[in-house]
Amino acid sequence: MTQDKANIPASGQPDAAKPPRLFGRRGFILGGVGVCIAGAVAAGRWFNVSATVGNGALSAPDAHAQAIAGSITLIDIRRPDEWARTGVPEGGVPLDMRRDDFIDALLVQVNNATDAPIALICARGVRSRRMSTRLQQAGFTTIIDVPEGMLGSGAGPGWVKRGLPVVDA
Repeated sequence: MTQDKANIPASGQPDAAKPPRLFGRRGFILGGVGVCIAGAVAAGRWFNVSATVGNGALSAPDAHAQAIAGSITLIDIRRPDEWARTGVPEGGVPLDMRRDDFIDALLVQVNNATDAPIALICARGVRSRRMSTRLQQAGFTTIIDVPEGMLGSGAGPGWVKRGLPVVDA
């Protein structure tokens, strides 16, 4: 076992009263940098900063227009407490993605048509992206993401900041 030089007095014998140092200044600094980097990565994922509106996705205004026109079924997959804070997008259907019967409830909304165009919206586009994949695996063929969500992401400012209409859940 290697002794820390700071704990060996001039006599050459280790000082039993002082515990060995676990982290030096360098270790402390590197640990702090690591924590900062991990926090930045987590924040980037939470705010979905890399989101874009591309193939298979709609901006919030386009989703609103298509939902009102009846060309898509817009599903707000957030939680009831989130609906209470911001409202539900006008033309959208609130359907909590955590429900055990989520897919069955969604099928009711689209009259059992797994090829019906369904747009998913959540707070920042993270959950809607994940749910899009899950629904495609369940056999739905026309799933559209609204990646900017209700609160905004890298894809855009979001439904609320754009001033698009909402209704109470």
